[in-house]
Amino acid sequence: MENSVKSRDWKQVLGQAIEAVNLGRQVLLNYFGNLEHVEEKFQAGLVSEADKESERVIAEHLRKNFPEIEFLGEETFAASHGTGTKVAWSKAGANGRWILDPLDGTTNYVHRFPIFCISLGLEIDGQIQLAVIDVPMLNETYTAIRGQGAFVNGKPLRVSKNTELKKGLLATGFVSEHEHVISEQLRIFDDMVRKCRGVRRPGAAAYDLAQVARGVFDGYWERNIQPWDAAAGILLVEEAGGVVQTYRGEAYTPYKNSIVAGNADMVTEIQKVLVPRLSEGTD
Repeated sequence: MENSVKSRDWKQVLGQAIEAVNLGRQVLLNYFGNLEHVEEKFQAGLVSEADKESERVIAEHLRKNFPEIEFLGEETFAASHGTGTKVAWSKAGANGRWILDPLDGTTNYVHRFPIFCISLGLEIDGQIQLAVIDVPMLNETYTAIRGQGAFVNGKPLRVSKNTELKKGLLATGFVSEHEHVISEQLRIFDDMVRKCRGVRRPGAAAYDLAQVARGVFDGYWERNIQPWDAAAGILLVEEAGGVVQTYRGEAYTPYKNSIVAGNADMVTEIQKVLVPRLSEGTD
């Protein structure tokens, strides 16, 4: 293998990424229903031994095969920076950065609700170039390489063609650690649920974005998610023909503070509801 990831065969890189994620999948399946240690993270929900072990085996595989690529994982970041700390953008090294959530949907997982996933994205030059989202209990693996489309178990994905909010099935999530944030979110939800066909809250941002890419959800919005929650999902949506922006219409990166995803028209319709409800300072 070449030293620079940019010169590698992208399908080969994707194959190694899937192998790494499969190691994490096995960890999650082994621990499911058998947890012994669950902790409350400050302003960041729950963490279990499954989160930590999944990240360990995935990171180990990636570092072995791609020692030159930086690594940003939820649990290792929390261990060094403290839980609840928002990740600030910093330029990755020349060979890029893996961004991993080893268990997105930990609360679901702890309560044995089967919607949880592993999310892995590869960021190079400020863009996500490769993505894997694995949903163990559904046996679904979502993949994308920039410029080569998005897939689930090898089948192509396309975002919904629906452009009417009143016919839309949307998804969102809630962050309840700060009163002003949850108040804003509830105002938006109250407005949105009256204007669309329905709103779902599966409890895992990566899964929500995968379902937008698949055309199941017509749109998705959320605030205060971390880079590992959305890194892979961004590319899936874009490669499935969709758009990912902030609440106020800026191009979204994993380090932004708000996210809206769907086809271009649906994103605009969602933003029309969001913007009048936003608190000052929300992006």
